[in-house]
Formats: sequence, C-alpha cells, structure tokens
Amino acid sequence: MAGLEGMDREPRQRGGTAAAARTPEAAARAPEGADEETAAALGAYGSPADGEVELPSLPESARIARRLTEHVVQRQWSLGHHVAEHAVLLVSELVGNAVRHTGARVFGLRLHRRRGSIRVEVRDPSRGLPCLLPVRETDVSGRGLFLVDTLADRWGVDLLPRGKTTWFEMRVHDR
Repeated sequence: MAGLEGMDREPRQRGGTAAAARTPEAAARAPEGADEETAAALGAYGSPADGEVELPSLPESARIARRLTEHVVQRQWSLGHHVAEHAVLLVSELVGNAVRHTGARVFGLRLHRRRGSIRVEVRDPSRGLPCLLPVRETDVSGRGLFLVDTLADRWGVDLLPRGKTTWFEMRVHDR
C-alpha cells in the first residue's frame, strides 16, 4: 500500500451508499449480479481489488468492508464460499480494530490476489501496534486478532512513515 496521502479525504460519494447507488455513475460501475447493497458500496468506493478504497472510520463501515471483500473473493476471483467466509470474518476484525482503536477519520482497504494466496490489507494513520492477547472462554471481546491468528496462514503489521498496514494472507487453490 502507498503512504497515507489522502487519508483525510472523504469517500468518493457523500450521503451513504444508498445515495451513491442511485447515481448513474455508480450504477455503471456496479457489476451485474451484485445485490443492491454491494452494488451501492462498489459504486461509492470502488473495488478493493482494483486499488485501495478509503472508507469512513465508522462502525457501519465494517459492513461495507465485508460486502466488498465477499464480492471480490466470490465473484471477481471465484474462490468459493469457504474462503470468502473466512476472509469476511477476518476483514471485519481488522476493520473493527481500525475503527475502535486508531481515532482516524478514514481507513484504507485493499485486496491482492497472488498465485496460491490472497492478501487483505487495512491501512490506518496510527502507528500503535495491534496486540494478540490470550483468550479465555468467558471473554466477550478481544478475540479479533486471535481469530486472525487462528484462521489466516500469515498475518502481520507493516509500519509506514505515518501509520501502519495490518494484513493477513490465506492460501487458496488456483483453478
């Protein structure tokens, strides 16, 4: 991912994804077969497989990030439900951490496909490192990185001059 240029910018469309879906430009960008909410997200923010998308640092952005991730993994890359399910769960955890713990106005989401693997990246302007904590059965929070550590094949954090990128990789079977 690039540096933090533009982290203070607003998303491409204002007024939420529902408003964005009603514009002719958004309708033209939305792929055929995407449900209305996914089409609205793609129209407003673009595909994280085509380049980093910036989402507002709000709790509802986790839903948008999940929709975008599911669409890319299942429809663009045709990787199947199991891979998509894990990727969606893990992206939700990384986005949740970025929204809750960084104080940022926006964060970046990017998905990469490589031969035999996918990589999901969440970039934010905080240099505070996420911490993998021990998890007990009675814990009601703090399980996010435990899930990432358990389900991803690799994960880590890349420090940037003004922030960080938290990422995970999953092996996939190429067709």
